[in-house]
Amino acid sequence: MLYNEPSPHETRILTRRLVYPQAEPIGYEQYAAQQGYEALRKALAMTPDAIIDEVKKSSLRGRGGAGFPAGMKWSFVDRKSPKPKYIVVNADEGEPGTCKDRIILENEPHRLIEGCVIAARAIGAERGWIYIRGEYRRMIETMDRAIAEAYQQGILGANVLGSGTRFDLYTHTGAGSYECGEESALLESLEGKRGNPRLKPPFPATSGAFQCPTIVNNVETFSAVPDIIMNGGDWYAALGAPRNGGTRLFCLSGHVNKPGVYELPMGYNLLRMINDVGGGIRGGKKLKAVVPGGSSCPILKAEECDIAMDFDTLAKAGSMLGSGGVIILDETTDMVKFLYRTMKFYAHESCGWCIPCREGTAWLKKILERLDAGVGVSKDLDMVDQLAQSMFGRTFCALGDAAAMPAMSIIRKFRAEFEERIRSAQVFIPAPETRPLVVL
Repeated sequence: MLYNEPSPHETRILTRRLVYPQAEPIGYEQYAAQQGYEALRKALAMTPDAIIDEVKKSSLRGRGGAGFPAGMKWSFVDRKSPKPKYIVVNADEGEPGTCKDRIILENEPHRLIEGCVIAARAIGAERGWIYIRGEYRRMIETMDRAIAEAYQQGILGANVLGSGTRFDLYTHTGAGSYECGEESALLESLEGKRGNPRLKPPFPATSGAFQCPTIVNNVETFSAVPDIIMNGGDWYAALGAPRNGGTRLFCLSGHVNKPGVYELPMGYNLLRMINDVGGGIRGGKKLKAVVPGGSSCPILKAEECDIAMDFDTLAKAGSMLGSGGVIILDETTDMVKFLYRTMKFYAHESCGWCIPCREGTAWLKKILERLDAGVGVSKDLDMVDQLAQSMFGRTFCALGDAAAMPAMSIIRKFRAEFEERIRSAQVFIPAPETRPLVVL
């Protein structure tokens, strides 16, 4: 179901078939009655190069966080390679503040299936997997039912819509690991191994699942493809901002009157998103800060929030669009506690594969735990910043960066609040004979 009423400010492309409340997922009959799988029929009459060209023209960028151009990624696959080619959907949605992929998985699974089959046509793949977060039990069951329907209707299988091409699609359940949201760790898990990241290069487009050429994209990315093929890449590009085509599912959460998942054009102004779409700050309080793209993104202070929500603009402002998880923080937010809880998450989710991340996230958590408990000292603030800097860009995957970026930005932008916590802490130190034994 949808978890919020649609807003009149939305541009509903991905979510146009959904209603509120949506009691049941859209099945094949309902999907097909509303132009479902028409884009696939069109794609089957196109050459693979023509499909990729339309996706390139659309300026569709990966919706999982990195924002890499989807059409360019698809073009990296060597279709002449004798190895099998694979499609992998990253549905391991684990970024705090993000809950948009589940809207598609739970409500309109055939949209995702159609996008996968079109992508398979583009790169010559005959097999694909939807790697779904283990906690998403209802969504896994919904996708399995939709895949069974697609086989019955000839959408999947040995002869896709009578075209003579084959494509098989399966769901694969993850074990609830945040690390497996990283594409190479996801591929390791898919192969039955521990979900640790791989060294790059080689990249998945040349050596991915089972060392074969593989395209890994997010649920929302694949789900945008049918509309691009149906209406053209230029049409989709015009919906958004330059080099940032289309619409985006934004997850508004935190201290806002109307939290929910909203579909807005790329480049939509953040303050308008908070005030017009989200109904303003809860309780009439003032805005303090915003995390614009999931907990791993550098924070924006209130005075920095009059900004376009697209990959390039936020990068210039020193932050990231990330996964689209927009976390609103009002003036009452304790930034010390907020950062501590964020680091507690990343320390818990680190796979431990590389030392900078394994040790760095643990130490960040310990230092911030001291600060939150009121027993920190001023040099701890410099230590957090230096430790985060030493982690940044020095890990196998982006989890180390995901911990380092919010740590650096919050300490630097709200340092006065941390210093005030240290100054105002009233710590009672018991006599030596009454102190409990602490084992470190």
